[in-house]
Amino acid sequence: MTGAAGQLGRALGPALRGHETIALDRAALDIEDPVAVRAAVAAHRPEAVVNAAAYNFVDRAESEHEAAFRGNALGPRNLAEATAEAGASIVHVSTDYVFDGEAGRPYDERDTPNPLSVYGRSKLAGEEAVRAANPRHYVVRTAWVFAPRARNFPSTMLRLAEAGPVRVVYDQVGSPTYAPHLAEAIARLLEAGAFGIHHLAGAGAVSWHGFTVELFRCLGLATAVEPASTAEFPRPARRPRYAPLVTIREPRIELPAWQEGVAAYAAALAA
Repeated sequence: MTGAAGQLGRALGPALRGHETIALDRAALDIEDPVAVRAAVAAHRPEAVVNAAAYNFVDRAESEHEAAFRGNALGPRNLAEATAEAGASIVHVSTDYVFDGEAGRPYDERDTPNPLSVYGRSKLAGEEAVRAANPRHYVVRTAWVFAPRARNFPSTMLRLAEAGPVRVVYDQVGSPTYAPHLAEAIARLLEAGAFGIHHLAGAGAVSWHGFTVELFRCLGLATAVEPASTAEFPRPARRPRYAPLVTIREPRIELPAWQEGVAAYAAALAA
């Protein structure tokens, strides 16, 4: 597993219980270094590599093109080439940001990507590189990933709530995904051996505003959540306005409803 120190990386170990796992963070393996990647694959001889490493700075990517493509396209290509040479499979984690959000309905695996941002284009380039380099690939698109005790959207909302009411956009809609639920789904996908593109995200759809309302409800917070438009919070990178993810691929691996992820997150914070 690469990116082992991230939200998904930390959740993968428990999800892959019963398997011998090797968790590598960036200090242990920089996926942008092809020599290091080949050496790691040769040393560990994995049956599968789950790539949870990525460049995730959506707005910074608009001014850091090269860094975004190194982390999200070059690194995955290195892993795909090395695993292909070793006869191993690769799970590569991608994003709903490969879509433009203009379809007016949830996106499934048949839909054509059209990213709006440098980040989205770099993630799509990573998908394409993995698919071209290793036929034994799983490209997993997910969305709005969150986990306890990590820097993410919920933790930001909780920090802002300490100062009073929060204002959150209501006109961006997606599928919030609890990292442990995603990790369990990836484990099931590996067992199934169904190569190709898969959408694995929290079931259902909600805006960032609705997500926050449910988060505060589960945590028993009385802080007001006020709706705001995307135009009121201009950012360097454009986001898809409506990009929930659904799957039509067999086997139909579906995650719990996003509300269950929020409840699990709240319970973990309270534990």
